[in-house]
Amino acid sequence: MRKTLVLSMAVLLLASVCAFAQDKPKKPEMDPAMMEAMMKAAMPGPAHKALDGMIGSWDTKVTSWMMPGADPISGTGTSESKWILGGRYVQQTFKGDFMGMPFEGLGYTGYDNVKKQYFGTWMDNMGTGMMTSVGSGGSGNTMSFKGTFADPMTGKDTTVDEKVTVIDADHMNMEMWAPGPDGKMFKSMLIEYSRKK
Repeated sequence: MRKTLVLSMAVLLLASVCAFAQDKPKKPEMDPAMMEAMMKAAMPGPAHKALDGMIGSWDTKVTSWMMPGADPISGTGTSESKWILGGRYVQQTFKGDFMGMPFEGLGYTGYDNVKKQYFGTWMDNMGTGMMTSVGSGGSGNTMSFKGTFADPMTGKDTTVDEKVTVIDADHMNMEMWAPGPDGKMFKSMLIEYSRKK
C-alpha cells in the first residue's frame, strides 16, 4: 500500500513536469506602431549630420570677459571632437589653460529625435557640476543654445546663451553670453577653433 502510494505520487509528479515542459512560453509580440516609433527615435538623421562640421582635431584660442567692459583674458587649447554611439552624439574633449591653470573639459552634443531639439552637456575641472543646454539649428551653419548651470556665488541656476558657427571646413566659433551684475546679457566668451593640419 505504501509502495503504491509513493509510486502513484512519483507518476503524478512526472506527469506534471512533462505537461509543464510541453507548455512553451509565448514570445511577446511588439505593437508595430511602437516598434516604428522606437526606430524613428533611435536612428540618426539629417539633424545629426548637421553636426559634422564639429568633428575633428582643433587648435583653439579662448577669449573670456569676467565683467562687461573688463579687459579680456586669453588662453589657448586643443579640442578633439568625434562621433560616438553610432553617430548619435558628438563627444568633445578639451585641454588648455585658464588664468595660468590647466583646464580640461568634456562635453556632448546631440539631437533628440523625440523632442525635436538639439542638446548639450558640459563638465570641466573648474567645477563639480554640469551645464546643460537645449538649442535649435539656426540659419546656415549656425546653432543657438540656451544653457543652465548652478552659479557658485548664489547657488541658483544661471542661464547663458550660446552660439556655435561653423565658418568653413577649417574654422568654427563658439560664443557665450552671460548675465552681468545688472542682469543684462554680455559677451563673456569666444572660442575660435582652427582645424589642425
